[in-house]
Amino acid sequence: MTKKTSWDFSALYSSDSDLQIEKDIEEVKAQTEQFVSKWKDRDDYLENPKILAEALNEYNLWQEKYGTAGKFGYYFDLRTSQDQLDTNLKARENQITEKSIKNQTEIQFFELKIAKIPQSEQSKFLNEPPLAPYKHFLEMLFEQSKYLLTEPEEKILALKSQTSFANWVKMTSTFLSKEERDILQDDGTTQKQSFEMIFNTATNSKSEKVRDQATVQINQILEKYKDVAEQEINSVLQDKKTNDQLRGRSRPDSSRHSSDDIDTTVVDALIEAVSSRNDIARRIYKLKAKLLKKDKLKYNERNLEYGQISKSYSFDQSIELVDKVFKKLDPEFSEILNRFITAGQFDVFPTKGKRGGAFCSYNLLSQPTFVMLNHTDKLNDVLTIAHEMGHAINNELMRKKQNALNFGTPTSTAEVASTFMEDFVLQELMLDSDHQTKLSLMVMKLNDDVSSIFRQIACYKFEQDLHREFRDKGYLSSSEIGQLFQNNMSSYMGEFVDQPEWAQNWWIYWSHIRYFFYVYSYAGGLLISKSLQSSVKKDHQFIQKVKEFLSSGTSDSPKNIFKKMDIDISDKNFWNKGLNEIEELLKETEELYNKLNL
Repeated sequence: MTKKTSWDFSALYSSDSDLQIEKDIEEVKAQTEQFVSKWKDRDDYLENPKILAEALNEYNLWQEKYGTAGKFGYYFDLRTSQDQLDTNLKARENQITEKSIKNQTEIQFFELKIAKIPQSEQSKFLNEPPLAPYKHFLEMLFEQSKYLLTEPEEKILALKSQTSFANWVKMTSTFLSKEERDILQDDGTTQKQSFEMIFNTATNSKSEKVRDQATVQINQILEKYKDVAEQEINSVLQDKKTNDQLRGRSRPDSSRHSSDDIDTTVVDALIEAVSSRNDIARRIYKLKAKLLKKDKLKYNERNLEYGQISKSYSFDQSIELVDKVFKKLDPEFSEILNRFITAGQFDVFPTKGKRGGAFCSYNLLSQPTFVMLNHTDKLNDVLTIAHEMGHAINNELMRKKQNALNFGTPTSTAEVASTFMEDFVLQELMLDSDHQTKLSLMVMKLNDDVSSIFRQIACYKFEQDLHREFRDKGYLSSSEIGQLFQNNMSSYMGEFVDQPEWAQNWWIYWSHIRYFFYVYSYAGGLLISKSLQSSVKKDHQFIQKVKEFLSSGTSDSPKNIFKKMDIDISDKNFWNKGLNEIEELLKETEELYNKLNL
């Protein structure tokens, strides 16, 4: 098998200057205008289900082949991530973004008009056989329509969002990003660092002296902007309250649930389940304190790495290990992985100008999926391959089963496939590790689970408290906000993490709370993954149900998709199944710690 380690764009274009690019730009524009010309001034498809089926078939075909930016938008987005230093690529991408926005503006009338079909008529459309492939697409539009205002009112809300929300949030983050300090390093030298770099030093440095010194600087910066953040957060809370009142939403988090296609009952069950098992997180911190030879952890060192994982894995070795796990799970997973390697759908190694990190990118149903890595032979790079290939497998299974309007994953379940694959690969890595390395891996995993599940649910509950208290009082001081924050953080950290008074300001940098209630999805996705892992371990045939879920796309709500699999995700017991997996790993880690007599 010939492995390609950089992207092969031959399915898109031969080069940045391919003459086909300009032809495709014109073709997408023409196809968009053709659809608009045919349907914009008509209302018959809003009254006759058979005519709507005709319109949706054409819209689906447009979405499959063209979208707002065709192949060219996808191509230049990927090329820019390969070379962020090329200003010509950036300029080209900006030009294409403008064209894409114009196409989107032209065609957005279609979904807006469908959403306004009277509620009394909606069942007629939802039960029409020719519209069956688009049933959930229509259900989503109809659900959103309940909270839509008139077109002029929607325009006003969109226009005022910049001054009432975006500028406030940008102000705080900009002030923080401009801060720099001379920070002591592990080697004894000092280095000028940005806020983000100081934060990384404060939480991850191997030297306690360096961590403490960086933490002092973090606290000084947060204290400096405490009053600014107070004004900012009260303003965006007021803006959110106003929007919810205008739209008739009673719960601050209900708009998030609607946009994520998740029932509020499901999120409530998740929150309740995780909150009732905070003892797991507290035990993890208790164990970590023992491992680090401390009575309790300082607030800033909760995520400190334990041990050192020195074993290296070349890209070939990593692929071999991931492929071994995929074959055990299902042969199709292995087939997809190997197809990606031979077809040039990986960009593997770091190069000058290349974007950092890793991602899996997909666009239209008719276009290939691409995976970006920055492989440096570390153990985490193996897990990254598994994680991103989880997304890729999810995409490829959807591609086989779904139409273009159902090709995608809601935020609520977007991380299920990735964490599912990653966890099985991590378990394989542990099998080949010595006791000390295995312990380090187990602690690393438990640490990630606390951050992704217990911490995010505590953040969600903090957001709930924040909105409730604001709507009750009309204004919150920074100290009141800080107290709400610390109450929720201490609820999962427990007595083995110190809670100093200065930690009450650490909400200031947390961008999540400005974008309202999406953090549940980290916990929900990972716990769904763990619940599915548990079922596969008990009965390997369950992998077929996992594939059924991964191939479903947005053809139905997550709740209904799981219901067809005889799983009720609104039941607290479902979430406890995933939490039991974490507790089982914790027990194994505690046993190994005692066995090693550390």
